[in-house]
This record gives sequence, structure tokens and C-alpha cells, in this order.
Amino acid sequence: MSLPHELPASWRAELGSELEQPYFAALARFVAEERASGAVFPPPQDVFAAFERTPFERVRAVIVGQDPYHGDGQAHGLCFSVRPGVAIPPSLRNIFKELESDLGIPRPAQGDLAGWAAQGVLLLNTVLTVRKDEANSHAGRGWERFTDAALRAVSRREHVVFLLWGNSARAKAELIDARHTRIESAHPSPLSARKFLGTRPFSRTNAALAAHGQGTIDWSLPSGLFA
Repeated sequence: MSLPHELPASWRAELGSELEQPYFAALARFVAEERASGAVFPPPQDVFAAFERTPFERVRAVIVGQDPYHGDGQAHGLCFSVRPGVAIPPSLRNIFKELESDLGIPRPAQGDLAGWAAQGVLLLNTVLTVRKDEANSHAGRGWERFTDAALRAVSRREHVVFLLWGNSARAKAELIDARHTRIESAHPSPLSARKFLGTRPFSRTNAALAAHGQGTIDWSLPSGLFA
């Protein structure tokens, strides 16, 4: 199958009805056709990884990405993240540079952000699949409607920190209730990194969470063998 049949149980009550909509059936057909004709990332079992790694009731923060990495072996369903052993992409290098500047955490030698997801950071791309070597190739096919529904669902929670990096992410601000904390900045891409660096998103997230009695996130990540 090109798309999972079911969302994880914690998300099903919030988003399960989206899977029954005509637009999602059309999206599933499109992705199946794409996989039949060439490489599509991430693999089917990782398409809903962000939801599997961060149960709905545990979401404390959301990082909104655009679409998956489109190189071999990079995308695994968490925005900006790559598995251990995969070279760290430029945007993620800038995220780690800011992490070091903001909190004094040494830059990780591997790029797997699953440790953040396990602490309640939903790492959500607005588009969940992509054709190999063609950024944004699955945009406008229905994923945006699905992930907008996910953002609206999270916005119904009591307090969440939304990190919106770049214009496409910042455009989602209209989906987010005013009671939440929104931290907006430029994208960490090398093209806009000078406007991203120095924005201190990690300390600001922890300050907002602490102010609402939600604890803080340990942004450090395990070391790896590959830089």
C-alpha cells in the first residue's frame, strides 16, 4: 500500500474522518501512481511517522516543515530529521548551529530528531510525500488539507508552542488559536539562515512551556558516528 490505512490510535479521533474524504482517496491514488513509476519518499511505513512518534495527547510543541527531503535515504517522516548515518542536510546544520548558540548544546553528530518527538514535539511537514529529487512535487495534491486539519486539532488543545520557520510555515498561523505561543522566524535554509540564526527558538519554547506549567524539553540529542 502507498499510504497507511489507519492513523495511530491517539490521532484517530481527531483526524480519522479525513481518511474517508474523497480528497484523501484521490491523494492515495496519486501517491500509488507515483510510487509505481519511480521513487517516492519517505517509504510507506514512515508517511505517518510524526503522528506515531508523538501521540496527540502528548503534543507540547509543533515544528512545521514544508515537504520531505527528496534525496535517497533522507526522509523518514519527521520534518528536518534524518536517520543516524545519513549526512546532515544544510537546514538541519543551521538548526543545530542555533541550538548551540541558544542553549549551549554542542552540535549533534547525527540528525535523528526522534528524541524531540518522544518529548512531545510534533515534527510535521505540510506535505508528507515527495518524488525523488523534485522538491514540492507532491504539493497541491491534498496533503495540505490533511495537515491543516492536524494543526487545527492541535490548536484545540490548551497550550502548545508552534514554531513556524519560513513563509510556508508562517502562513499556517491563521489556523492557530491566539491562546497558543507562536514563535515565527525565517527558514533555517542557507538562503535565509542569517535571519534564522539568533532567534533563540529553543529557549523561548522552554520558557513558554514552563510559564504554562508544562515542563521543558531536553533539546540535546544522542551523539552519532557520522557528521
